[in-house]
Amino acid sequence: MGKLKIKTGDTVRVIAGDHKGAEGKVQKVFKDDHKAIVEGVNMVKKHTKPSAQNPQGGIIEKEAPIHVSNLALLTSKGEATRVGFRMEGDKKVRFSTKSNEVI
Repeated sequence: MGKLKIKTGDTVRVIAGDHKGAEGKVQKVFKDDHKAIVEGVNMVKKHTKPSAQNPQGGIIEKEAPIHVSNLALLTSKGEATRVGFRMEGDKKVRFSTKSNEVI
């Protein structure tokens, strides 16, 4: 598997698909599936049976995973950028290829 360039806590923008233009924070990354859950993006309605945690049951809205190829990382100025890796001393760091700043 290749290395993912998006991590939990990153702010990203959706660049393709139904939710194009939406922005949010990455809550969880699924490395094996190359997918991520982004806060407030790709909301789906899920029918739940009554359980101990949710005695009422019913329909809940939750985020569904979205493929990382449809996400672009945002810089501190809020512009979409690609991600590169480089060595700074003996540390491997991610950097924005647009502004050359370390993420």
